Amino acid sequence: MVHREITPLKESDCFLIFDRKRNEFTFPIHFHPEYEINFIHNAKGAKRVVGDHIAEIEEYELVMVGPNIYHGWENYKNDTTKTLHEITIQFPRDLFDAKLLNKNIIKPIKELFKSSNHGILFSKETAMNLEKKLVLISEKSGFENFIDFQTLLYQLAISKGKKTLTNISFENQNDFYNSDRIEKAYNYIKSNYEKKIKVQDAAAYINMTVISFSRLIKQRTGKTFVEFLNELRLGYATRKLIETNESISEICYNCGFNNISNFNRIFKKKQNCTPSEFRQNFKGTRNIY
Repeated sequence: MVHREITPLKESDCFLIFDRKRNEFTFPIHFHPEYEINFIHNAKGAKRVVGDHIAEIEEYELVMVGPNIYHGWENYKNDTTKTLHEITIQFPRDLFDAKLLNKNIIKPIKELFKSSNHGILFSKETAMNLEKKLVLISEKSGFENFIDFQTLLYQLAISKGKKTLTNISFENQNDFYNSDRIEKAYNYIKSNYEKKIKVQDAAAYINMTVISFSRLIKQRTGKTFVEFLNELRLGYATRKLIETNESISEICYNCGFNNISNFNRIFKKKQNCTPSEFRQNFKGTRNIY
């Protein structure tokens, strides 16, 4: 069972921060309507869970997750005799209004918020460079601290080497690709992902030639049409593995894959484990209320 966390943020609060030193992770996988930034040092080998993403963490860990994405860190191969350092910042969705986010100077932060809907892993260099700033924010208070917090968001937004963690369809983002035609194609695939979809069908649906449509997909997503389609299907498959008791075979065909071996191969390439192993990793956290 995934735990819905009730954060202590009040309507009048801008953000809250926790600075903890402990030997192991004890909080369950959870979600909440606030954004969260999580910095961890000295817990190499622990397990990171963000949506349908699972991986071991390194010595330095810096992740941001958007509203209602379930996430958490679990003891795995980390040495629980060592003291780990964790700094967590949570802030509400309405901290910055839409008009402010549309200002040119703030747009990188707006893009940061969009990407966080799939979880963002920042580079080791970014985590190390921002460690002192995070510590200072945890120690200070008042308006100056809020300015430092905004600076932190901007530094995260323009940092190099960050990557999103979940599959693109694991959480719905209406304007993730910032393109009306890509959005239309995305919605078409979402409505038909369990069926056989040809690139010709998708291209015709948005009134483009196959060549132009394939080029657009590659430019906007960095993927071929087949890769784009399979990743969307994987997002639905991973959610079913977590939230339902459907068999692997049922999930395979219900998500549009044509055979089990192909599904297993694509799944393992993306998730670094088989569908069965993935489901086992989520044992005990499969129901969301």
